[in-house]
Amino acid sequence: MGRRILAILAAAVIALVGAVLVLVYARGADARAVAAASPTKVYVSTSVVPAGTTLKDAVRLGQLTQTDVAARAKPVGALEGVDENNSDLVALTDIAPGQYVLGSAFGDTPVGEKALQVGAGKLAVSVQLQDPARVGNFVRPGSMLTIFMTYDLATLEKKSSGETEKTAVGSGTSILLDNVKVIAMGDASLTPVQSTGEGGEAAAQSASFLVTLEVTPEQAARLVHGINNFTLYAGLRGSELKIDPNLSVSDMTMLKDKVR
Repeated sequence: MGRRILAILAAAVIALVGAVLVLVYARGADARAVAAASPTKVYVSTSVVPAGTTLKDAVRLGQLTQTDVAARAKPVGALEGVDENNSDLVALTDIAPGQYVLGSAFGDTPVGEKALQVGAGKLAVSVQLQDPARVGNFVRPGSMLTIFMTYDLATLEKKSSGETEKTAVGSGTSILLDNVKVIAMGDASLTPVQSTGEGGEAAAQSASFLVTLEVTPEQAARLVHGINNFTLYAGLRGSELKIDPNLSVSDMTMLKDKVR
């Protein structure tokens, strides 16, 4: 009788231990399933990210955006965050839209050389700007610019020693082009730099920077004329900005406003 009771108790203990083990395993499986399905943040490309674009600019310009993905579906090496440690890294090659972005896609120096990519029906026109005129070093491929032009309103002619001297009288500034896209940056000019005296050409070359813009044929004609005849200045556009295309100022309007 005693042996039968002991056998029954042993069987009960074994059954209890088995039930506990099954419960522990089930809870662990549930935890693993939840962890695998838990959403995690990764970056995806919403438009082409040109090679050489910094990570922070790609995010600022909306070329990269964060999205949620299940942990088990997250690609190995996916870019999860942008901080001071990686924000200045640049795209090593062009990143196509609609894909998960890997952290390894960004580094210190773009790989190799690539042909300039110009949109369908557009032209690439390069303009040489002085450093302040290109908004310091904040303009990058993918940036959107407004181009201003400054010009002489009139000139006076005076003859001296048989030669005609022309003197500008008054100047004005207005919008040349608005909302144009930068597709490349460089420090070598495709057109000769006007010399400003002995050593002036080299100085002008070193103090200027080449910005290549993607424009329509009509805009290209205006831009080329502005390059050859006016002084140009660039403004970096913010989001949701509306600019009156007829906006202009002159010496007279500036002085009139000051008098008021």
